[in-house]
Amino acid sequence: MLPRSQRQEERASTRSRVRGQRHMASLKIKLVKSLSGRLESHVATAKSLGLTRIGNETVQPDNPQTRGKIALIGYLVSVTEE
Repeated sequence: MLPRSQRQEERASTRSRVRGQRHMASLKIKLVKSLSGRLESHVATAKSLGLTRIGNETVQPDNPQTRGKIALIGYLVSVTEE
């Protein structure tokens, strides 16, 4: 059996993992084509990601919502993982 202090440390490290306090992956998204003349929904999606002008970059969390937005406007943006 482990000494009391080691058991407490082990429980604390397990608790932090369970609560989701781990590093989350992120995506760097850059607008490479103009929004002019695009579908209104595609322009709104780009703006929801914080992209308004050519060359704008934003860092977003790598989650299904962000991936869905990128799938919709993938022809307008370039994506790199961080």
